[in-house]
Amino acid sequence: MTAPPLRLLQAIGGARHGGAEEFFLRLTLALHRAGQDQLILLRHESHAETLRRAGVVVRVLPFGGLLDLSTKRGLRRAIAEYRPAVVLSWMSRASRLCPRGEFVHVARLGGYYDLKYYRGCDHLVGNTRDIVAKMIAQGWPADRAHYLPNFVDATPAPAVPRETLATPPDATLALALGRLHDNKGFDVLLTAVAQVPKLHLWLAGTGDLASALERQARALGIADRVRFLGWRADVAGLLAAADMVVVPSRREPLGNVVIEAWAAGRPVVAAASVGPRNLIADGDSGLLVPVDDAMALGAALARVAADCELRRRLVAGGRAAYEAEFTERAVVARYQDFFAEIAIPAGVR
Repeated sequence: MTAPPLRLLQAIGGARHGGAEEFFLRLTLALHRAGQDQLILLRHESHAETLRRAGVVVRVLPFGGLLDLSTKRGLRRAIAEYRPAVVLSWMSRASRLCPRGEFVHVARLGGYYDLKYYRGCDHLVGNTRDIVAKMIAQGWPADRAHYLPNFVDATPAPAVPRETLATPPDATLALALGRLHDNKGFDVLLTAVAQVPKLHLWLAGTGDLASALERQARALGIADRVRFLGWRADVAGLLAAADMVVVPSRREPLGNVVIEAWAAGRPVVAAASVGPRNLIADGDSGLLVPVDDAMALGAALARVAADCELRRRLVAGGRAAYEAEFTERAVVARYQDFFAEIAIPAGVR
């Protein structure tokens, strides 16, 4: 007799934009395509509409602060009605609000968080091996800490026309993506770009440092070579238009941008923060430079801009790394195998 499909409930109460939120949408849609039975509880109507259009069953809850009782009631009601075998909560807010019940509670962490918010969970998932190691170092049982990597959307797209962003068609173009926050090291990147004549930069992202970074570009005399794009939904098109991708982060637990560049066939230059350092084989699948070293970053960008053979080698190495571990098919299979392994059998719950 065939076992009934495993029921998965996912809950996320994070921001509208962010790396975790973007991966949540990618994973949810991929699981849906793979036939996973799932119910989604989330905070933002825009995310809900994206999932509903694909046929995913979604409920919107406030996911507010400590006095938010309606989300707790909504979670309990959804769990009672749906009877999931596994609840996957994303980050601290959804994990803290999730009640106990006859299901296995898994929380997914994409950074180095205080585990006090996750003590009610049965298992923790980290999207890098280093995050998992830090969980265990904080006292979390090793047999309940699991590494499951991210994947990226590898669907190709037409290149964003350079002329729409006042960029010469024959210029060497670097692309950087991420929140405009001190952790991302974009101030170091601007200083590095100033050392590489004729190199142009597209910087896509929003954040509190937008005005300061624009002022810095003007002060460095490179405002005519830098385009601040704000938040963009057309990342594949930006990647297709660029000649290289740069990840200058001071602190970066994973580095989804690295994987996106690999999938798109673009060479990567990155600061050796934890995530890129654990992903990239220096000189093979990317170039690594010391964190906060604008001189070294500028030299690496100049090397990639000038050396066609180096670009070819980095693209080939990145593609091999991507195919080995980070494709949608491979990651979805790992998640579904994990759910099946930890789930309480229906007849026991």
